[in-house]
Amino acid sequence: MRKIETQMNQAVANSKTWSSGNTTVHFNEEENLSIVRLHGNKIAEIGEDFLRIFDGGWQTVTTKSRLNALIDRFCNAQTDGVFQKNYQWFVRDNGQTLSFANGYTFAE
Repeated sequence: MRKIETQMNQAVANSKTWSSGNTTVHFNEEENLSIVRLHGNKIAEIGEDFLRIFDGGWQTVTTKSRLNALIDRFCNAQTDGVFQKNYQWFVRDNGQTLSFANGYTFAE
């Protein structure tokens, strides 16, 4: 995992607002929700018992890396993730493969 992704995960886990390079985390105290942005585009919302993912309009290697770092930390790294096959994105949730959809929610 990249250093920036480790710092991003720490900010989310500690309910902190944080920014470095092209990645930001904003913690909304009223909703107890962290919002992660890449190049200003929302790619994730993390609440107490869910992780909701978005591609931010760009299905890039970096977007996928940031999402998988969040999934590895806040979901089950063994059964959950985002991957690409034949230029198409997919979500793996509890070992089940689904087509990627913006706003997909991993729930506890």
